[in-house]
Amino acid sequence: MIGRVFAERYRLEEFIGKGGMALVFRATDLRTGHNVAVKVLRPEFNNDEEFLERFRREALAASKMSHHNIVNLLDVGEEDGYRYLVIEYMRGRTLKDIIQEKGRLPEPVAGQIAIRILSALQHAHDNGIIHRDIKPQNVLVNAEGLVKVADFGIARVAGSNTLTKGDNVMGSVHYFSPEQARGDDVTAASDIYSVGVVMYEMLTGKVPFDGDTPVSIALQHISAPPVPPSQIADGISPAMEQVVLTAMSKDMRSRYHDAADMARAIRSAMQNPQLSEMATSPVTALQEQVRLQTEVTDRMKRQRRRKKRREALMILALTVLVLAALTYGGVQIAGRIMNSTEAPFLIGEIEENAIRIGQEKGLIVDVVRQSDSNTPAGVVMLQSKEYQYPMKRGEHIVVFVSTGPEEQRVPEMTGKLLASARTEAEKYGFTVVVTQRVDSDQPLGTVLTQDPAAGNLESANRIIQVTVSGSLDVPRFVDLTRAQALTLARETGFNDVQIVEHATQDVMKIDRVADQVPKEGERVLEDTQITLAVYVSPDGSSETVPSAENDAS
Repeated sequence: MIGRVFAERYRLEEFIGKGGMALVFRATDLRTGHNVAVKVLRPEFNNDEEFLERFRREALAASKMSHHNIVNLLDVGEEDGYRYLVIEYMRGRTLKDIIQEKGRLPEPVAGQIAIRILSALQHAHDNGIIHRDIKPQNVLVNAEGLVKVADFGIARVAGSNTLTKGDNVMGSVHYFSPEQARGDDVTAASDIYSVGVVMYEMLTGKVPFDGDTPVSIALQHISAPPVPPSQIADGISPAMEQVVLTAMSKDMRSRYHDAADMARAIRSAMQNPQLSEMATSPVTALQEQVRLQTEVTDRMKRQRRRKKRREALMILALTVLVLAALTYGGVQIAGRIMNSTEAPFLIGEIEENAIRIGQEKGLIVDVVRQSDSNTPAGVVMLQSKEYQYPMKRGEHIVVFVSTGPEEQRVPEMTGKLLASARTEAEKYGFTVVVTQRVDSDQPLGTVLTQDPAAGNLESANRIIQVTVSGSLDVPRFVDLTRAQALTLARETGFNDVQIVEHATQDVMKIDRVADQVPKEGERVLEDTQITLAVYVSPDGSSETVPSAENDAS
């Protein structure tokens, strides 16, 4: 196949991989000179209707999308019996390779990668595409840290016919959602579950479920609770662990409402690692819950008054019981009784009152804000524990507070420094993700572009992708001592410094910088490596002789 030219344009240069249905080649686009990747359906599948349908689905899914974090489709065709797709060529490694090399990833790195995967999935879901095979092998990362989701080969266009039985088990079983394992229809919530599994593996270095056979692994996805990540690896924050476990809920209704919602939760977990972030339910479920609970509000209030009378009797009974328990040495039993409380009825309360009522019950009230056009801003729409649910003092109860209308105007971010732009966007419920740092004459960290544009009316949980200036002017290091040069590098934003030593007989030059790359005054990206040539004595020592200035002192 090497050397073959498709459509008089794409010349195959190098075989770079294979999948279940296709061979992948690096190719040259003869019109532009750019590298592209060409996916060629294996000839033995040309008469296999199932694989032909998968190949057509991948082309259809890819044609609906164009996104920074998706390996985008460039062309599609058939020639001499070969069906092929032309896609972006990305030199890099899979996320699976990186996890296997590192063992596990730092939490901030895992969070940023997950946000980019979710950004890609939100775009796909907005276009009616469900990936169905999210796994680290299908996430590509290049040397600059750009993350792209690949292989929509078993994706489903929402609303299309149900896939064949064979397709239902085509994804990787370690990353299956419970509904995939059961063979049920899948939705965008299935992709969110798989992202939760990928995060679990990034944070711990292990998949949550493993076994000798695919069937045994699938059964665990259906019924076995995952071991909390913090029990496998140290240093995982409670908030990030809660994000992972929420995404991996067995009931898809308990997972995040959409990919953007999960990205917001990850961002919140990175900013507040000790605050647990609970899953939000779908808006339709929220509205139905609010409607049902509103219908019983009056009845609940009457019950609350009767409950207060019961509480007085219960306090007396509990007191007697505590004394009896203490008499028989049951200190632990008494402690449990005194620690008991119940979930109050908070729906319809304003946020401040809900927090006060929850605190009076000895509970910690966590607030999750979500847009809802039918509930006034600042009013509780839903609570995580139903009224009178038995709880312990000190436990968390989550209230979902309306932020008003679902859509907000995107603020102007270009020209602002990233920190202030992010603060402005988050006031309106948006999540900011840096997609690229580029060379620019603007100050370091200045927002250069944004997507969506300022003024667009967007969902409050929408991810805003920004490109920021990442360039710095290289200072002069020549003639400085090694220590002075390293200090100057850190102070000017260069953290990657390589020292190359050169022997010299001139004792006055020892430990001084002889040369530097890049040169003084060049403008480079902030993560550029600085190479310094430093003089040492012939025996490798960097000790210097006292200077005239030091002698004088």
